[in-house]
Amino acid sequence: MTKTNDLLTPDEPAPVRVLRRAGASDFMLAADHAGRLIPRALGTLGLPQSELARHIAWDIGIAGVTEGLSETLDATAVLQSYSRLVIDCNRALGHPTSIPPVSELTEVPGNIGVSDGERDRRRQAIFDPYHAAIVELLDARNAAGRRTILAAMHSFTPVFKGVVRRVEVSVLFHHETPLWRIMLDLLRGEGDLAVGANQPYAITDDSDYTVPVHGEGRGLPHVEIEIRQDLIAEPAGQLAWARHLARVFREANKRLSNY
Repeated sequence: MTKTNDLLTPDEPAPVRVLRRAGASDFMLAADHAGRLIPRALGTLGLPQSELARHIAWDIGIAGVTEGLSETLDATAVLQSYSRLVIDCNRALGHPTSIPPVSELTEVPGNIGVSDGERDRRRQAIFDPYHAAIVELLDARNAAGRRTILAAMHSFTPVFKGVVRRVEVSVLFHHETPLWRIMLDLLRGEGDLAVGANQPYAITDDSDYTVPVHGEGRGLPHVEIEIRQDLIAEPAGQLAWARHLARVFREANKRLSNY
């Protein structure tokens, strides 16, 4: 029988990082795909390091943007440390891409024929602690009577299966909300950005987890932001986008308060 609690050894990084637990901002940031670590027990999942540096393993640049945005806003941030190839923390458990045997066009040997026991081991080691941290923080804020706006932070690859993506930043939504429209209007008002709405993805109940469960499920104002990775691959771009988004987030919060 496969054990369910031995995937990560004590000397390996924790699956979740929490920044500014007591941050003063109304915003709480979540970065589901911030890291690309793989537990030592799983090796490289059968992939060369060149593949593990690609978008299939993580959202390139979003950790730096989220860290910078957290600092600038004084906002609590929750970042996932392990690769989405191990288990995707923005997918419902049991979804075909939760532990993908193929990502984009790349076969992931270590994910082929994964047993139920191994799925449970990965869930308990990585998925559960990440979402438990989000729940704990949201519960504490609610108990303290604090207002919370949940912002899910992601990045997307400039080229997907040979198709070039022109959009630079996008606001994602499932059901239309005042915050979604405010954020879209503010970003488009910048005038020098290619801004999308639900591009290159849209939030759905079966392919997303963080926004449907923690945002919609709690009735919180929420938004998901996607930034094209070539704009934030380096620290300078990450810092610039963090500062840019901080201005937009502050103004969005002001406008949202008037609804």
